Amino acid sequence: MKFIKTLLNGVIVIEPKIFGDHRGWFTETYNEKIFKNAGIDNAFIQDNHSFSATKGTLRGLHYQKDPKAQTKLVRCTKGSIFDVAVDIRKGSSTYGKWFGIELSVENKKQLLVPKGFAHGFMTLTDDVEVQYKVDELYSPENDRGITWNDPEIAVEWPIDIQPVLSEKDENAPLLRDADNNFKVKG
Repeated sequence: MKFIKTLLNGVIVIEPKIFGDHRGWFTETYNEKIFKNAGIDNAFIQDNHSFSATKGTLRGLHYQKDPKAQTKLVRCTKGSIFDVAVDIRKGSSTYGKWFGIELSVENKKQLLVPKGFAHGFMTLTDDVEVQYKVDELYSPENDRGITWNDPEIAVEWPIDIQPVLSEKDENAPLLRDADNNFKVKG
C-alpha cells in the first residue's frame, strides 16, 4: 500500500496494491500492521455501507462531536464519487480548508478522514456504493453537519447541478454557526 499525505494534516490517500490476472483482481484494503507502520493506529470498530441511486447525490458534510468523534476510512466499491474532507479544528492553520479526490471502483483509492474533519461526497455516476470503517460507534446526540455549499469553505464540487440532498443536509448550518468542539491540540 502507498500512503500519500495531503495538505490537510492527517488526511491521507491510500493506494492499495492490485494483483490481477485473467480471472480478475485481488487487493488488500486494510491491514492493521501495515497501517500501524504508516502511523495510522486507529481501532476501527464499525463498517458502514451506503447506496446512492442517482448521479449528483450529495451526502455531507458530516461529523460527530467529541467525545464521539470518528475517524473514517472511505472507499467506493461501485461507481464513482468525489470525496471531501474539511478541516474544522479551531486554531488549525488549515481551518476551513478542504481536500477532494475521486474515489472509484476503478482506481480503488481510499481516503482517511481523521477526527476534527467534516466529511462528504458527491456521486459522479448512478448506482454508487460507498463503504467506510469508523473508529467510534454512531452517536445521534453528537451527529452534526455543515452545509455542502458554505461559501467560506467553497468546495469545488465537480458536477454543477443542484445536488440530491437529504432534509438534514438541506438544513445544515454554515461552518461559522456549526456546533463544533474541535480544537488543535498542542
